[in-house]
Amino acid sequence: MDDLKKIIHIDMDAFYASVEQRDNPELKGKPIAVGYSEERGVVAAASYEARKYGVRSTMPSTRAKRLCPELIFIPGRMGVYKEVSRQIHEIFHEYTDLIEPLSLDEAFLDVTENKRNILLAVDIAKEIKHRICEELNLVASAGISYNKFLAKIASDYRKPDGLCTIHPNQAMDFVARLPIESFWGVGPVTAKKMHSLGVHNGKLLRECSLDMLTRHFGKVGSIYYDFSRAIDLRPVEAVRVRKSIGCETTLMKDITKTSAVIIELYHIATELVARLQRNGFRGNTLTLKIKFHDFNQITRSYTQSQDLTTLDLILPLAKQLLKEVDYSTHPIRLIGLSVSHPRDEHEDVGMERKMWEQLSFEFSDWKD
Repeated sequence: MDDLKKIIHIDMDAFYASVEQRDNPELKGKPIAVGYSEERGVVAAASYEARKYGVRSTMPSTRAKRLCPELIFIPGRMGVYKEVSRQIHEIFHEYTDLIEPLSLDEAFLDVTENKRNILLAVDIAKEIKHRICEELNLVASAGISYNKFLAKIASDYRKPDGLCTIHPNQAMDFVARLPIESFWGVGPVTAKKMHSLGVHNGKLLRECSLDMLTRHFGKVGSIYYDFSRAIDLRPVEAVRVRKSIGCETTLMKDITKTSAVIIELYHIATELVARLQRNGFRGNTLTLKIKFHDFNQITRSYTQSQDLTTLDLILPLAKQLLKEVDYSTHPIRLIGLSVSHPRDEHEDVGMERKMWEQLSFEFSDWKD
């Protein structure tokens, strides 16, 4: 990779759960879930011992307990996780300042030119993994390649405690063998559509024309087209523009009565306004998210010229979006609202970047 970028993707293994096991030795080796065990609870993170039973993040707690009767639920400690993340980033900064966080537990590092003049990116990744283990008593996986897409895929390849390098001469073959579900940005819905089109892996995706992919997937089709060819031109960006702010609530019981839905909508809109004011965020697109009792979900959005910053603006628009949702025979389990499309997003931002941001960060502030 002498003439190419040297990109590392670091991903902490079962981060929240691992922090809890580290801080409470009695939990080591046991199946644990960060979250709440109540009937309406959702798993925020699961230890690898729990994952052996099929327990996964975002899974309803009731299902998780059925899969793993011995599962131990631990309330989350976000303040602790943020502090540990800060300590991890201190280690990163000893090697490079070109760091792009994706969340508290993962980030891209561009080490093409690094502070320690280490020639091989894999040696930097090994050092970082070792230091995280020695100094923080936590385990990370690392992927190394010449672009972000491949580095991300590589970090997932040999988890936990993984280390994988995808060299330029290996990239096309590696991507060809990759199941379509493993492509970054391909979720369950997109994977299902890919399968219906006969696309099951990178090789079959590469055989699709750009016209066909954009016809079926819109503008993000061009991203899938590039990924199938191991192409990703996005740089590691140390400063990232926040794309949205949102909040949501899982209801204590499913509801269908309009008056009850409106009351919940009011509370969520009030909380959203408070978050917007705390962060000084300004955007002009409001999105309503509804998850039904069967866990199917829909979204409805509206963009206007005026910034959405007050309850007087947001609540009437949220009610209008709600009118587009038929919940008379589909009880509602969860309601969420978000404001997106900050003003500077429309200025000096290329279409390719906007497409990727939409793919990667949609509803990133929402946690079930």
